[in-house]
Amino acid sequence: MTFVIALPCVDVKDRACLDECPVDCIYEGERMLYVHPDECVDCGACEPVCPVEAIYFEDDTPQPWRPFNTANAEFFAGLGSPGGSAKVGLIKKDHPMVAALPAQDTV
Repeated sequence: MTFVIALPCVDVKDRACLDECPVDCIYEGERMLYVHPDECVDCGACEPVCPVEAIYFEDDTPQPWRPFNTANAEFFAGLGSPGGSAKVGLIKKDHPMVAALPAQDTV
């Protein structure tokens, strides 16, 4: 199991979780952040610092946002395990489901 980032992050990308993650496993896509399932150590440090409550333990993701569990994992197809988001920086893509979403109200 791992933590995942869901809909409230889309078009917000606060990045507080990036600073808090001790293993640098949260990567930045164009519209949201993604947790790498193979790099996450399930420490939970990211969850309480998220100002929009977008981060959930995989089994606790609210039902309407469960597709984000798959989206977080599939985002890394073709990227493998880069070994840390700090050295990778912005990844100029999003999961197709996220890319297809209408712009989210961030006010």
